[in-house]
Amino acid sequence: MGYTAAIAGASGYAGGELLRLLLAHPGIEIGTLTAGGNAGSTLGEHQPHLVPLADRVLAETTLENLAGHDIVFLALPHGQSGAIAEQLGDDVLVVDCGADFRLKDAAAWEAFYGSPHAGTWPYGLPELPGGRDALAGAARIAVPGCHVTTATLALFPGLAEGLVTPDLVVVAVTGTSGAGKSPKPHLIGSETMGSAAPYGVGGVHRHNPEIVQNLSGVAGTDVTLSFTPILAPMPRGILSTCSAPLAPGVTEEQVRDAYARRFSAEPFVHLLPEGTWPTTAMTLGANTALVQVTVDRAAGRMVAIAALDNLTKGTAGGAVQSANIALGLPETTGLPTTGVAP
Repeated sequence: MGYTAAIAGASGYAGGELLRLLLAHPGIEIGTLTAGGNAGSTLGEHQPHLVPLADRVLAETTLENLAGHDIVFLALPHGQSGAIAEQLGDDVLVVDCGADFRLKDAAAWEAFYGSPHAGTWPYGLPELPGGRDALAGAARIAVPGCHVTTATLALFPGLAEGLVTPDLVVVAVTGTSGAGKSPKPHLIGSETMGSAAPYGVGGVHRHNPEIVQNLSGVAGTDVTLSFTPILAPMPRGILSTCSAPLAPGVTEEQVRDAYARRFSAEPFVHLLPEGTWPTTAMTLGANTALVQVTVDRAAGRMVAIAALDNLTKGTAGGAVQSANIALGLPETTGLPTTGVAP
């Protein structure tokens, strides 16, 4: 059975990546494309790399334009998905790439996003314990944040198996596309080229409560998190260095064995051979997350490093992967596992 999909926010980075992936998806036909301020222009003016769709005219993001599809992907600014989603029936699969439905704690949402909490949907990270069961047959999916996907995949095996204590440090280098496509003075080329800059320091980044939510759930206890993102002069990719104190008596062999077992059957998460470290270039354009783990004996800490493409596995690829599960399609359908080099 084939499905039709509308994409709201098709002129942005996440919308463009969704379209790139859906063009190769044999079970989903691309339907209406919508935008906000870019409505009325052609897709090719904003996404010239999507040649097969270049002549499509972007419609306004309204219920009327999104109705009549089996799937609606929302690639909208945070806070805009709730009003649209509540107008769509339960017979439509709605996949939100924004943050609106990720958090369970309404107080955390209001503190970090400054608006009323819209609710909580099934969470689009299949690799989490119980993740696939929560997505099977779902009519609503909340896609995780890109930093959240990277840090969660890097740390959850150690926490799930009690190998570390829940005092977590994450330092993540990320490309500029994570900030979206709207012009921002601090993201212009002359500001970013040749420079790396921290931001969201001191626990104020919006992905903070989502990482804590995921990893507290896995650990079965509240975790503490020090999260520092760093903007790097590259368009795509995240490289997260994550660490936590080892639990008493835990060995490096136990740590590696836990990660190998957790990821052995995962189609998109790969534990690299010992001595090989992830780079963002390895994941470019692929729906893969690459992980390496070791033990810093002198510090008594586990160190896990993960890399992924923030627009693919970190956003659009995770959305398609989760939609495949919800629809009963093979999870890997339409998703690339090989990157682009150099």
